[in-house]
Amino acid sequence: MSVDLRTRYLGLDLRSPIVAGAAPSNGDPDTARRLEDAGAAAIVLPSLFEEEILTDEIELNRSLEQGTEHFAEALDYFPAVDAFVTAGDRYLATLERLKGQVSVPVIASLNATTGGGWVRYAQRIANAGADALELNVYHLAADPGLTAAEVEDADLALIESVRASVGIPLAVKLSPYYTAFAAFARRIVESADGLVLFNRFYQPDLDLATLDVVPRVDLSDPSELRLPLRWIAILRPQVGPEVSLAATSGIHSGTDVVKALAVGADVAMLTSAILRNGPEHLRGVEAQLLGWLAEREYASVAQLRGSASQATAEDPSAFERVNYMRTLRSWTWPPGLEPVAPRGAAITVTQPKA
Repeated sequence: MSVDLRTRYLGLDLRSPIVAGAAPSNGDPDTARRLEDAGAAAIVLPSLFEEEILTDEIELNRSLEQGTEHFAEALDYFPAVDAFVTAGDRYLATLERLKGQVSVPVIASLNATTGGGWVRYAQRIANAGADALELNVYHLAADPGLTAAEVEDADLALIESVRASVGIPLAVKLSPYYTAFAAFARRIVESADGLVLFNRFYQPDLDLATLDVVPRVDLSDPSELRLPLRWIAILRPQVGPEVSLAATSGIHSGTDVVKALAVGADVAMLTSAILRNGPEHLRGVEAQLLGWLAEREYASVAQLRGSASQATAEDPSAFERVNYMRTLRSWTWPPGLEPVAPRGAAITVTQPKA
């Protein structure tokens, strides 16, 4: 039985729902070709950070001004700079090179900090030929002077300004740390074409020898998929089929892709699994997906998509508060570690219902 894996994401027709999520190595032409050969239906480039561009510009200015305060003749000397290549220029060159070497859609990713940065670089990315743009909204609301509404309004204003400046498909990659996430997501898709759920915040660690704050990069594990599964299941019936939803974080296997599709995702993005196992890992993921669908006689991924969303699940409340209670009550002690009652007391252990 032949299974149709085709899907549609951000208006792009893809050969399958398996997408190579944003990773540092995706900008390398050889890696991109390997990803395409292994079955990636689209490739998301690593984020362009506005801070990288600003750092380059600051360093240039510092170099040009060096020595002017020491030598009088230096005041009249300013070295000629024919061309200065910033991180933004390198990013655009990478995008253009990949577009010429792979046939699958290439999705750019932008993480800016200012309104002007979002718009300026979004336009340059669109002009360089990106098939779509993923806005990576990555910040912590750590200012006690800002309310939740003010933080959300500021993010929405940025998204709307980018939407007004570019014509290519636009997705927004979010963290789950918004006060009323469903309402915020509904407001975003009034401007954006899709949502990518969720952004992983890489938490810093503390070096106890020096008490320095140090970066830590921990790759995801499949348990992290539960959060995007819950929210995609909730949002799919709310935003409608015209809004694209991408699941990311914790997708490592074909069965993880099945889960994402079942709750309503259009695509599943793999990053940690590729970094851990190499681009060729995607072949096994696609084989598992095909095997699962064929065994259960699904004709296409479209037939599976959304079959377990909150609107179609047998028990819609399982995605909300009742799930919390059931999860807590499902715990059982491992054999040999059961609690021992004090002398004269009795312990009643309630086993969860099958």
